[in-house]
Amino acid sequence: MTLRRRRPLIAAAATLTLMTSIAACSLGGSTDGSGDTTGDETGDGGGGDLVVAGPIPIENLDPHGAASMDAGTQLAARAIFSQLLVSTGQGEFDGELAESWESNDDASVWTFALRAGVTYSDGSPVTADDVVASFERVLAAEGPLAGNFGGYTVAAPDDATVVFTSPTPDAAFLGKISSFFVTPAGAAEDGFFSDPVGSGPFLVESFEPGATLRLSPNPDYWDGEPEIASLELQSIPETAARMTALQTGEVDITWSMPDDQIAELRTNAELTVETVPSPGVFTMWFNSSTPALEDPAVRRALWQAVDFEEIIASLYPETGTPADAPVSPTVLGYAPQEPVAYDPDAARAALEAAGFDFENTVLRWQFSQASFRNFMNAVVSDLAEIGVTVEPLEKEQAVFLEDLLALNWDMNMQQLGSQGYDAATNLGRLYTCEANRMGYCNPELDDLLAAAGSTSDTAEREDLYAQATEIIWNDAVGMYPMFVETPYAWQNRVEGFTPVSDGIPYFDEVTVSGD
Repeated sequence: MTLRRRRPLIAAAATLTLMTSIAACSLGGSTDGSGDTTGDETGDGGGGDLVVAGPIPIENLDPHGAASMDAGTQLAARAIFSQLLVSTGQGEFDGELAESWESNDDASVWTFALRAGVTYSDGSPVTADDVVASFERVLAAEGPLAGNFGGYTVAAPDDATVVFTSPTPDAAFLGKISSFFVTPAGAAEDGFFSDPVGSGPFLVESFEPGATLRLSPNPDYWDGEPEIASLELQSIPETAARMTALQTGEVDITWSMPDDQIAELRTNAELTVETVPSPGVFTMWFNSSTPALEDPAVRRALWQAVDFEEIIASLYPETGTPADAPVSPTVLGYAPQEPVAYDPDAARAALEAAGFDFENTVLRWQFSQASFRNFMNAVVSDLAEIGVTVEPLEKEQAVFLEDLLALNWDMNMQQLGSQGYDAATNLGRLYTCEANRMGYCNPELDDLLAAAGSTSDTAEREDLYAQATEIIWNDAVGMYPMFVETPYAWQNRVEGFTPVSDGIPYFDEVTVSGD
């Protein structure tokens, strides 16, 4: 049986050996040698008011549905609710609600023992029935998180034990479940998430979707009441506005700043600036169900027409590295491929040979983060040089997610990571025929991904993911231009903050001095 305790104070990425670099980890309470948490007696709410501005709006507080894997929803959920466990690196996990866990011999049955004495903010106990109801709600919602758990069932033999059963062996289950949050069984009722009850470190005071989430410390949090007086999570996707708010002291912590701002921020004596490696990759999917993009030769030619090395060197000199795989080197299953060489003449010739209709084709390219604008404009410019017309469409996050799942786009821009540092939560979740996430279906790829997710032999899994990666890369299911590091900046008056590799930080150990 594996026993894990409270997540450590160091960022997960610091424990990894990295070849390159961003986002999609945990930090929090410290422990002493006995495993007892420290700081539990100081939570008097006197540690100042903390204002945080993230790059992605918080549109939804429901961690189970269509927005379950959205970075804004995950950020809010980590403050309000509790996970069973958190991932701290490849094959490394720390328990939150789960005190211990074990699997059967073929990793098809996973049994969790829950931590005793954990309550929700209304005083009711967190039970195994809540875990079961939360998991079943994830499955019923059929959102992005549910794609990790096809055919799974869950049961509660008693109030403190939960058993997850898969129809096939699933060695990557712990990484997948690290994105799962437990809510009361009554969360299925309408209106619950307008004023949610959770077991996390903070309580919701008010929420304006896409603008501000105001929180206060949870005095009954199982690992000790946070010391700050209040936490405000602001949504400021516009980079200039976010940088101004940081420089003037209106915001205490932010992250994912553009490279051209990092050097300037480092000259500010009132700020600490730090970058951390991440499992994230800039990912540009093609919709293979779009008639103009059905042919892999067309998709690969479009990739060949973009000078990504030059774009990265110009826009991301501090945080960008050209990618050679759809998952980063921090992830189990990373397998480097031969980079696609920039050759616009060869790209246009390949498109002509494939019968691409230059005159009548306009490719709709959707995105939701303002920080992508310059990168996308540079790509659009390169494609225009060979006669390909692309229309960038910036959408609000909720619309973006709805259209993403409906395949209402021709090209899609996201920054994707791999939860649990395991390719199963990226490749295995998104690239199957059943997922139908980008209109691409390849039964051979399905078989490889299924086999990789069902064996506990790490070497075998790595080999299978290497084969799968080669197919994804050569079929140009998407363009994968860049591995990135995540930059963070915070006021020096902020104490106890440690950046995390996935760009979704925790704040329960933070204090603010000088207020």
